[in-house]
Parts: sequence; structure tokens; C-alpha cells
Amino acid sequence: MQDNATEVTAAGIARLAGVGRAAVSNWRRRHADFPKPVGGTETSPSFALAEVEAWLRKQGKLAEVPLRERVWQQLAGHPEGPLTALVHTGCALLLIHERPTVWLDASAGSDARLAAMLPGALEKVLTPRVGGVRGRRGAGVGGASASAGAGARGRAGAGAAAGAGGGVNAAFGRAGVNGVFGQAGVNGPSNPPAANAGSAPTAVNSGSAAAGVNPGPTASGVNSGTAAAGVNSGSAAAGVNSDPAVPGVNPESAAPGVNSTPTAPAVNSSPAAPTVNTPPTVHNDSSVHNAPPTHGESTVHNASAVHNRSTVHSTVPGTPAAIADSPSTPTTPGAPTPPQTTPTIPTASLTPTTPTTPTTPTTPTTPPTPALTTPTGPQLLPSVPLLRGAAELAAEIGARQTFEFLLGRHLDANPRQYTLTPAELAGLMADLAGPARTVLDPACGTGALLRAVDPRPGQELYAQDSAPELAALSALRLALHSRATVRAAVGDTLRADAHPGLQADAVLCHPPFNERNWGHDELAYDPRWEYGFPARTESELAWVQHALARLTDGGTAVLLMPPAAASRRSGRRIRADLLRRGALRAVVALPVGAAPPYNIPLHLWVLRRPDRTPAAPEVLLVDTGRFAGETRGGPDWEAVREAVLDAWRAFAREGRLAERPGLARSVPVIELLDDDVDLAPARHLPPAAVADGAEQLTRVRERLGETLRLTADLTPPPADPAPAARWTLTTVGELARGGALVMRTGGNGGHARVPVLTDHDVLAGTAPSGALPESEEEAVLTEPGDVVVPVLGGGAVARVIDGATGGAALGRNLVLLRPDRTALDPWFLAGFLRGTANNRQASSYASTATRLDVRRLHLPRLPLEEQRRYGARFRALDEFERALRHASRLGEQLVRGMYDGLTDGTVAPD
Repeated sequence: MQDNATEVTAAGIARLAGVGRAAVSNWRRRHADFPKPVGGTETSPSFALAEVEAWLRKQGKLAEVPLRERVWQQLAGHPEGPLTALVHTGCALLLIHERPTVWLDASAGSDARLAAMLPGALEKVLTPRVGGVRGRRGAGVGGASASAGAGARGRAGAGAAAGAGGGVNAAFGRAGVNGVFGQAGVNGPSNPPAANAGSAPTAVNSGSAAAGVNPGPTASGVNSGTAAAGVNSGSAAAGVNSDPAVPGVNPESAAPGVNSTPTAPAVNSSPAAPTVNTPPTVHNDSSVHNAPPTHGESTVHNASAVHNRSTVHSTVPGTPAAIADSPSTPTTPGAPTPPQTTPTIPTASLTPTTPTTPTTPTTPTTPPTPALTTPTGPQLLPSVPLLRGAAELAAEIGARQTFEFLLGRHLDANPRQYTLTPAELAGLMADLAGPARTVLDPACGTGALLRAVDPRPGQELYAQDSAPELAALSALRLALHSRATVRAAVGDTLRADAHPGLQADAVLCHPPFNERNWGHDELAYDPRWEYGFPARTESELAWVQHALARLTDGGTAVLLMPPAAASRRSGRRIRADLLRRGALRAVVALPVGAAPPYNIPLHLWVLRRPDRTPAAPEVLLVDTGRFAGETRGGPDWEAVREAVLDAWRAFAREGRLAERPGLARSVPVIELLDDDVDLAPARHLPPAAVADGAEQLTRVRERLGETLRLTADLTPPPADPAPAARWTLTTVGELARGGALVMRTGGNGGHARVPVLTDHDVLAGTAPSGALPESEEEAVLTEPGDVVVPVLGGGAVARVIDGATGGAALGRNLVLLRPDRTALDPWFLAGFLRGTANNRQASSYASTATRLDVRRLHLPRLPLEEQRRYGARFRALDEFERALRHASRLGEQLVRGMYDGLTDGTVAPD
């Protein structure tokens, strides 16, 4: 079903038609019937997808929108934003994956019927697969947010605690407790259908016979009916945070309930204080479940607690209000409530209204916010066309592959919003950790590290992230990827650990780097700092100690670290204690380009929670800098993986490793415990053996001589003058429409182990060296005889795929032309596409880049025999060009080797 509300940008139209954005701009100017904008801005308008599709088909520029592209455009143009759309789609795909017959039954009717049936069906799938957080009573399936703080597109949603088929107190896209559709406020008017209304309403996270909010002995509940239950009450609780045997706060012998007459005493108020749920107290600046309430203060439904990422009433529809079973302290009338330790939340300030007695800070015990909740029917209704399209795509490629495709496309479209962990690096970290039944990632991001863990029976995967949308997407991704039980939560891990009692077999972590606001002030006495209190500038060492604190004895943690963490003076005492106690087992220096930021060589730290102090401890140091790639495709991951794992496994067996010059060695801890405690591997490893350096240089020189002789033989003969030819020209676009060639664009995802031909490879004439974003999307594979053209950079380049390159995946910013051999010669096609004037007339210019519209490139209409004559000459030129490039690389290698040999004494000056 086509969603008429789905909008598409000019970039999306260009992707649909396989052209550049400049072509779309030209269509808008030249064609009066081009669809008019329906949204966006004047500089970046959006168009109705259905109208664009119809116009493209009418103009002969599109036969049919591919299903993948249609689903992606529906997701990208979702009215609540792509993140909310991804969460809804992931929930539906998990249902399709787990219970396909239930989906088929629900989707057989109308959109309204599907939206109404989905919550109940989803609840039965989400609860067992993505359940509550470990060690928390009553923690159901939590909620996903489209944005941290403000919700999708700045809209504050209604928080909900997950129940059967939907949330309690949920509003349709508006904030408020017990609100109605489109109306904010606490305990809204009785005429519209409010949640918790009826003869026996159910309270938020209440027991079976709970009383009202802090009521007296005869107080009635909030919105009470015949047997109304209270807010946040236990099975027989009297009030908020009260003990069953202790009277409520400020009780009266016959106090009326909330929303009582103006003359009745207020709940939690002094005699002159305003009543609860009056405008001055709704969303005020005091704190509920965050700062300790005191006698006479109004603390119900305040701004800090209601719109807080990790506590009550999350800000996006579908995010839970994690109120149930929060830690409480019994209180008595007239006595101040003891202070509670609470995390400082970056998105909302906590302002205590009265001074409190200093206490020893401990790990925060605020109940965590689980990552997912069951979306309600009204929340799902706008997503139904997208869900039907995703189900159709899942029928073709599978539910797991569909979610990976959509997630990969979203991450690729927003590269600056996310710090990703490459699949190859994630696999290496998982292999270093070894097989494990319980695995934790305290900064899970998109879930790449946990996804790389080898599955085991009864496996449990624990995840946490401060960004609600990433925690939700990780939970769905992991649930689709494996049969493991997934426990994902939202929250700042250092300030509000969601898994405080966990003892994991392994911890994998790619923490945020160089954070100053990580909780230094409020976590000074946290019990996790077993190896020393980290300095404000050493947030990475806080993550290291958090990982160790969550390990079982003998468990392994692998963290990706910036290289400065191995040598900064502010962290030397903690590094020294990690070494003395045998917790730090290895430091691996990765090649440049292994992970973002790509311009520095990051480190891997391998740690183990000591079960005993080693007698003569040693630390493994590995430097894989030699495997850095010479192109933008990144390092030689196969060589990195083999070198690191071979050294680590040998070290783990023997406790030490014989020196491997320039690559690895085990160093006694005593040698590292100097004033600096510098753990950078490059400073402790001797250079690679260069005994045969002179012989290697001799071989390089011989190869250079052979290449130069070949280059001389391939030098083109003198050019014979000829009169200017007057050809009948055609374009690549016309040839594509006529069937003389097939045009494909580079993919946005693919299988991780498929070699990828990048635009840099085409420009440099090198072998495939890249990797596409981690995705299950089917890659575009090259074949011998294909012509590949880069669309960025402004260069006149086209490459004919040979047998050695055939089978590689087509990378981004590349266009593949597959000619019909009975009509077009590949070398003839590639040669004419390289003409400078041809490229200049087909290029468009932006402020910082040049983009080539391949469809506008010209070539003459010539008989096939004449094409082959030109093709043979173009092929000879290509061989000459390759020889020149090879000679250049050998020359650079020879010069570099001579400099190194002369400076290290392995080559004599005469």
C-alpha cells in the first residue's frame, strides 16, 4: 500500500532515478508538471513520494520504484521521524521473525485493525525476547525514544509503563498524566476518554488494592472509580515511597483525595500550600524520585522528573515511565526524609529545596529505564503503510536482513550523528574476549559489538546507552540477530548503572572519548574505583574500572581506547595499579584508519578481573601499525586479526610471549612501573629485523627496472593527425533506456566479508580495498567487462573490470555500466567516457565538490567493428597507465627503503 503522506527530498528523487541531484534541479526548472513541494524548506523542499513516482514513470525515467527504495523512503519520510519509524519497524519485523502466522492474521484486515491488534501481539514477543532489566522487580519492557530529551521533532510524548497491549496514562503524542488525545495536563477533563477511567481503573504500576497518592486513612485514589488504585503504590501501600505499616506523608484523619474541593487540605502540602494538580505545581522545579522530598513540600509531577531521560514519563511516545519498585525510605509525619543518592542527569537540573545531610556517595540505585516498550495502537497507526512494506521486503530477503538494510541506510545517511564500530574491529574484540554466556556492553551504540559475539546456548546479552534511540535499536537488532536473551536499558552508565549486580563473563566496550562531564564530582566515592579515582580528564579510565567491576572473577573485558590513555600523566597511578594487580593483560595498537577517529592509531586494552595475583606478571604489547592500508579502504584486517589473535592466544597459554620484532612481546610489569607508566606499544617494541634490508632493496630495484622497460615498450606511438570527426552522438541515458547497457549505482550496505571496490580504488587503479557499512543488503557485484565510473571528484576516469577485480562489491559514489556485448564494446565505452570535454559538460558543481551525471555523458554511434578498433587503442593506453603507476609505487618504495637503511645503519653510504 502506498502511503500518500510519505515525503521524499531531492536527494531521494535522485536515488530513485539513479541520477545526480543536479538532474532533479533541472527537471524542476524545465518541466512545468513536475510535482510541487509539499513540505520541507525553500532551500530543501520535500515532495510527495506517490506524485514523484507517478511523474518519473510518466516521463519514462522510472519503470517501477524498487521495493527497497520505496520502504526506505517511507521510513525516511515518516511523520514522527526515522528513529521512531525504525523502532516500530523493528518491532514488527521481530513479530514477523518470531510469529509469522500472527502477523499474517493481523495484517489481513484494514490499517486500523492492524494497528489495534499489533500491541497485544508485540507484547507476547517483546517480553520474552527483550525483557526487563536484571535485578529490578517489576521492570517490564521499556520504551524507545526518537530523541534524547525532546522527543521526535521536538514533540513531548506521553510516558507509559508497559501493560498488556499498550502503555498506561499514554496520550496520543502529547505529554501529561492521565491525558486525553491532544490534551496536556494532569487528570484531564472527564468528558474525553482518559486513561485509567472506568469503574475499576488500574493505577500506574500499582498493586491490586493500592490507595491514592500519599493519602490519609480514608483518602481516595487518583481518578478513582469504584476500586481505584493509587499511583506508585504497592499491593497494600498507603502512599508514595511509604512502608505498608507506616502512615502516609502528612496524613489527615479524613483527608479527601486528590482533585478534592478547594477547602480540603492538600496532599503533601503545608496548611497554606496550593493543592496538588493546580497549575503552579504541575511540572514545577522540585523533584520527584530525584531529590529527597521534605515535610510540607509539593513534589508531585515536576519538570525534572517528568521530562527526564532516565526516570518518569519519557518524552517520546513509546518510552516507559519507569516508576515501579523505586527504592524508598519509610517516612513518618514531622520527620524529614533521609537524603537519597541520585544521578545527575545532563538533560535536567536537580535543585534540592532544603539542605540535606552529607552522605557517602554510592552507585545510584534509581530504577533503570528499559530500552523498549510496546507501542500503542494510536502510535502505530501512522506507521502501518511502512510496516506493510517492510513485511513485503522481509518476505523477499528475510526480517533480519530487512532491519539491517534500513538501519544501515539510516546510519549511512547520518554519518555525523553516530560513532560506529567497524564490523572487522567488532569481530576482533569479540574474539579477544573469547566465548562467553553473559556479555555486557555498557555503551552499546548500535549494538555492533554484541552482534559480533559468538552465540552460545542460554546466552544473555546486556546493553546500556545514554541515547534512548540507540538502546532501542540495539535491543531490536540483537533480538533479530540471535536467540540470546537481550537486556537493554537507557541511561548514563557511569552515573546510573542499569546492571549494578551483574557479573558478566565478558565486557565489550567502545566508550566515548575525552569526556569531561562524566560524573567526576558526584561519583568521587563510588565503589567501582577499585584502582584509583580517575581524574576529570581520564573518563576512559572510569570506563575501564566500570568494566572490571561488572566482570566475574577471571572474566575478560576488551575496550577500544584512545592512544593518549596509555601515556597521559594524569592516569599513571591507575595504570600502575592495574599492572601491579594483574588486571591489565594486553595493549594492542591498531593501524591508522581502524575506527573513528580515523587519523590516529587507536588501542585495544584487554583486561581480566584478577582471581589471583600472578607470581611474575607480564603484559602483552602488540603494534599492528605496519598493516595500515595505503588507500582509504582501511587496514589489512586479515593480517591484523591473524597477528593479534596469534600473539594473544600464545600469551594466554604461557603467560609470556617470545619477542616478535616490530610486532609483539610480553613485558614484565616491573619494567613499566616507572615515573610515566607509559603503555604505548611502539615505545617498548624493537624495530622489525632489517638484516635483509639491503637484499630487499635490491629486489625492489630490479622490479623497478623491469617495470620501466615495460613502460618504455608500452609508450604510445606518435599520434597521426586526422581531420576532426563529425559523429552522431548519443548519451549513456539513451543507451540505458534502449537496453544497450544496464546502469547500477553503488550500494549502501553489504556483507562484511565481500571485498569492495571504492571510488579511490578506481581513481588509483588499485585492487578492491574497502568495506561497506555493516548490513545484510544485497551488494551490487561487478563482472568482467563492466565499466565503473566515479561520480565525485571531477576526474575523467572510467575503469573496465578485469578477471582479478570481478566479483567485488560496488562501493558508494560509483556507477556501474554493464554493456550489451553485441551492441557496445566495453573499452570503447570506457575510453570515450574519459574525455575531458565530455566530463566537463556532464558535471555539476557544488560549493565543495563536483558531481558527474553519468547519464549525460556522450559517445558516438559507431558500428561494432569500429568500436573495437578504438577499444584496442584505449586498452593499450590503459596498460601503459598501469605500468606508470606501478613504477611510481616501486620508486617510492625504493626511496623510502634507502632513507630508512641509511639512517638505521643497515645500508652503507657507498
